[in-house]
Amino acid sequence: MIDLKYLDFLEKILTDNRKEKFLKVLQNRTKHFTIAVEDVFQMHNTSAVMRSCEVFGIQELNVIEQRYGKSIDKEIAMGAQKWVDINTFDSVTTCVDTLKNKGYQIIATTPHDNDCLMEDFDISKPSALFFGTERDGLSEEILQRADGFLKIPMVGFTESLNISVSAAIIIQNLTNRLRSSTIDWHLTENEILEKRLEWAKKSIKDIKRIEKRYFEENPS
Repeated sequence: MIDLKYLDFLEKILTDNRKEKFLKVLQNRTKHFTIAVEDVFQMHNTSAVMRSCEVFGIQELNVIEQRYGKSIDKEIAMGAQKWVDINTFDSVTTCVDTLKNKGYQIIATTPHDNDCLMEDFDISKPSALFFGTERDGLSEEILQRADGFLKIPMVGFTESLNISVSAAIIIQNLTNRLRSSTIDWHLTENEILEKRLEWAKKSIKDIKRIEKRYFEENPS
């Protein structure tokens, strides 16, 4: 449970504009869709995907680091790592199992002819959208365990797009459709409170000192 008294204490330190911005952003955040990237060799692409998640309101990004294990490029992410939840996994199996247990259908993004086009994709089901490496695409395990497949319509000679571009196009399209629908896609009240507390803490300088003082004055 969120300590509402502590949240109130921290938010009083923030400016009104900051608090209003948090609430406005959280009203447009969703976990109805989540994004997963698998073994992306060029880490700046994962950072760019994270930035697209943040811009278009996807709250969680799942990163499978089975082969490379690099760190987020903070210059590319431009602060998005502060506002998007990053879940890391050391294997495809663990990631897929975790997301399925959370109720997500696994959707593999591929350029194959028989895949579902974005405009035909059923947005009503909570979905984990998987994006693969620049060189090899998604692994066979993800393709075998996928509940569905999704592609971007293309009419040129090139058969694929850079992962960060593909993710931006798909995320923008599906989140726009989601917000125009009657689907209950918003964060829960408790999830919003959790993010308000977390973001307040990230916004306050010397938070450890302030936290220490608060709990000394307000022992549980």
